[in-house]
Amino acid sequence: MSHYAVIAPPLYSHYQAMQALAQSLIARGHRITFVHQQDARRLLSDAAIGFMPVGHLSHPPGSLDKTLRLAANPSGLSIFRLISDMSRTTDMLCRDLPAALRTLAVDGLIVDQMEAAGGLVAEALGLPFVSVACALPVNREPGMPLPVMPFAWGTNPRALKLFESSSRVYDWMMRRHGKVIAQHAQAFNLPPRHALHECLSPLAQISQTPPELDFPRQALPDHFHAVGPLRAEKSGQPLALPWPIDNQRPFVFASLGTLQGHRFRLFSTIARACRSLDVQLLIAHCGGLDAAQSEQLKNSGATFVTDFADQRSVLQQAQAVITHGGLNTVVDAIASATPILAIPIAFDQPGVAARVAWHGLGRRVSRFASADKLASHLQSLLSDAAFAQRLSALQPALQQAGGAQRAAMIVEQALGQHPQRAAS
Repeated sequence: MSHYAVIAPPLYSHYQAMQALAQSLIARGHRITFVHQQDARRLLSDAAIGFMPVGHLSHPPGSLDKTLRLAANPSGLSIFRLISDMSRTTDMLCRDLPAALRTLAVDGLIVDQMEAAGGLVAEALGLPFVSVACALPVNREPGMPLPVMPFAWGTNPRALKLFESSSRVYDWMMRRHGKVIAQHAQAFNLPPRHALHECLSPLAQISQTPPELDFPRQALPDHFHAVGPLRAEKSGQPLALPWPIDNQRPFVFASLGTLQGHRFRLFSTIARACRSLDVQLLIAHCGGLDAAQSEQLKNSGATFVTDFADQRSVLQQAQAVITHGGLNTVVDAIASATPILAIPIAFDQPGVAARVAWHGLGRRVSRFASADKLASHLQSLLSDAAFAQRLSALQPALQQAGGAQRAAMIVEQALGQHPQRAAS
């Protein structure tokens, strides 16, 4: 069968989605190798998946931790340092991927939309590639806010002007990354391009975002496929939870994801809000807090505090979820019809939160809001059955989207029709 390389940002949620897709492809007889800096290997948990390190000089072992610290605190000047780090990574991959892919003798690439180098190098080598949107799709079209923007969808002149002006600001902020893309496109003798959305596959584009969660799009290409969440298959019933949950009281789950699990102050505000409503609260900090901080959260109002929890199993029992607006958590909440209180922090989280609110799937609130403000929004979610009803209405479409298995079939069809044409 075929050998495919995977190129994705070394972030836990992106690697987990890509790993699920890789596992589906391996089950169909293919060979998969992830390619990135050495530290990214630790993000993979399946020994059947190959890994090839690159960037030994510019991205030596230990360097990923700096990137993750920047990504965990993307505010003020840190956002520009993060963009510079992103630019250096794209530059490294554009330099080192060609030799690595020739050594691997791959038949095609599976490329995360958030890493432009994969598409650029694939085109330069004459290799077919598929784009995957693990976050909100970066595909642009007139009248649509960028995924990193917190705006609700609208068609009035004010909204359209806001979308256009904010896109210009974003492109200005990303100009260093755009310069790297443009330089390597020119060096590879490719048509000019300057941004992520100009580096997507002409064969197939796969997205985790259900159309029912996105704003109304009018200009997606015919080869764009929304397959829903890319998850490893789980058999049987949800896992039994190790916490003694009282079924007579509301149960709320709070998680800020792997990058933001260190936000003790925000978790404290959430705990106080839940205590004021007398609801049970489980906080999963993903290893971001120590034992002393966990105990303080219990004193503030959290019923249970843990590092990690089986999210899908927890959401099956929760009456609401408090989240940073990460796409994975939101899609899991749709699957379990769990109303969402989104507290966006960075990246595409403001865009996800805007979509949650626009579709009436939950509420969104500022991360600087008071405990009383959070409690007010949470009380609305717990008392108004319409939120769960709207979520339930989306479940059939999500269940039929196909997930990782359908994505694997799309990859096979797109890449299998275009045999390897690597440059000599």
